[in-house]
Formats: sequence, C-alpha cells, structure tokens
Amino acid sequence: MKIIGKYPALRMRRSRKADWVRRLVSEHNLSANDLILPLFVMDGDKKKESIKSMPDIYRYSIKDLSKVVEKACKLKIPLIALFPYTELNKKDLRGTEAFNKNNLICRAVKILKKEFKNDIGIMCDVALDPYTSHGHDGIIKNKKIDNDLTIAILIKQAVLQAEMGCDIVAPSDMMDGRIGEIRKALDKKKLTDTQIVSYAVKYASNFYGPFRDAVGSKSILKGDKKTYQMDFKNSTEALREVALDIKEGTDIVMVKPGMPYLDIIKNIKDNFKIPIFSYQVSGEYSLIKNGISKGIISQEAIIESLISLKRAGSNAIVSYFSLEVANQLK
Repeated sequence: MKIIGKYPALRMRRSRKADWVRRLVSEHNLSANDLILPLFVMDGDKKKESIKSMPDIYRYSIKDLSKVVEKACKLKIPLIALFPYTELNKKDLRGTEAFNKNNLICRAVKILKKEFKNDIGIMCDVALDPYTSHGHDGIIKNKKIDNDLTIAILIKQAVLQAEMGCDIVAPSDMMDGRIGEIRKALDKKKLTDTQIVSYAVKYASNFYGPFRDAVGSKSILKGDKKTYQMDFKNSTEALREVALDIKEGTDIVMVKPGMPYLDIIKNIKDNFKIPIFSYQVSGEYSLIKNGISKGIISQEAIIESLISLKRAGSNAIVSYFSLEVANQLK
C-alpha cells in the first residue's frame, strides 16, 4: 500500500484524540447480527446443569432451553446452534441415535420452531461424536474412520434434522465429499431451502476440551481425530478444503477454532468472497473467562476477541459470549 502524506502535516494520532472521533473512523464494529449462540440441550424436565470447565455455561432441558432462546430473540441474535448431551445408554458404535426421529435434537427443533417460528434461525450439528460410544465423528472399521460409511449416516442425520424444521445443517465431521452428498439428498427430498454451513476448515485443535465435556464425549474418546481434522501447521490445505466444499454446494463455510486461525479466515475471504462463520470455541471461551475472573485480563478482552474475528473476515461468530455481548450492545 502506498502511504500518502508525511509527518508533520500528517499526524495519525489526530483521529485517536477522543472517543467520538475514534467511533467515527472505526473500520469494524460489532452488533447482535454478528453473533450465533451455541446451546447444549439435555434430556429431563426443568433441568439446568452447569459445565465445570465452562464457567456460566449450562446444559438445558428443552423447557429451559426455550427460555434462553426467548432471551436471544429479544436481543436480536439471529441464529442459535444446538448440540446434544447424549446419555451413555443411547450411544453405540454406529451412532444410530443420530438418525432417531425422536432424539433430543429433533424434539428440541420441533418445539422451538413451533414456539418461535422464523423469529430466530436454528443450526444443527451434523456429526456422530455425541452419539458414538467411542467419541469419534465417524464409523470405525478395521481400526480406521471409514469415510464413506460415515457419509451414509450423516446424510440420514442431515435430512432428518431438516425435516424436523432445522434451518441450517452444519456438517462438522470433516469427511471427504459429504457436502455434495448431503446437498443431493436434501434436494431429492425437496428440502432445497435448507442451507448448509460446512465446517470446511476444522483443525485438530487442543482448544476443544471443554466442549467435549459439555456433550459428554471427552471421557470416552479413544485416540485423537488427526486422521480427519486438519493439521494446525497447514494453511494452503484450508483453501483446498474450502474450494471443494464450495464446488459441492455449501452456502457458508466455518473456520474452527477462531482466534488462533485469523490468517486462515482472511485468506478464505480474500480468495473466495464467500460468507464465513468462525467458531470461538470452548477453550477460547474458558481461557478468556478464567483470565477475567482472576484479574489477568480485563472484561473488554471479550469484545476485542470478537472484533478480531470480524476484522479478519468473519460474517458471524459462534460464541459462548453471545448473550452477554448482545445484552451489552443493546
């Protein structure tokens, strides 16, 4: 970039001299429209259960979930993302609970859609890790995650979620080719308005631990997910993944985690001009939250972290701070 002007005629600090002028020249701002609220749902009646590794975050029974969604609507948050806490007795090697039409997510979506209609969107996770007895996102065959067997089940899961009323299906499994197959299956069922948010760029990250606590997969996970999630040392690979998913029919791409991968978000935006969601994951949330509670960093770090994701190119951010921040911004 060519710099026009020079000191002393040009003094950059003039535009920083007071709050009013800083607001006028601000390049990026945050609103409730930028926020997606992730929620954990569990079986039971009028239950609210804390998650030890995620301060102030809870699992909710469906009735209590409705109250939280009502708050989100009032704060103009446009989208919620649902994740199930599945009881151990409902998990098996093939994750068959994922395509049970009476499973927790299906029941929650039906009730929420009936109550809130189109006042707020619902995004459902398409993956098997909450449902498998081994904690992986796919079917294990010959001691490996079998890509194509897994896709067959993901298709059933995605179509079922859409039939129940889910607005966006979000495959987070990282199987090759699943976006195209899910899109074809949705269209065949005349579910052409159902959007796909592809977790096109999901790294095998060390920041997921609290989330796995929240959905009950951490204690049962055998091994790691490095054979299907991306190596965090790679960046060009992310562009290839995004290109493939766009070709297969995704509407929006997700980058997960968020803040450690700002360069990836920017590269995707610069190369593809496609809407991007970023996921400020559980580990990011808990580190910031604990840092604030211990006085290591200030409360303003929350907004700073979210703005950094917007600045990099995110259209919207999945964040556990969504309710808190939307309330602050109103």
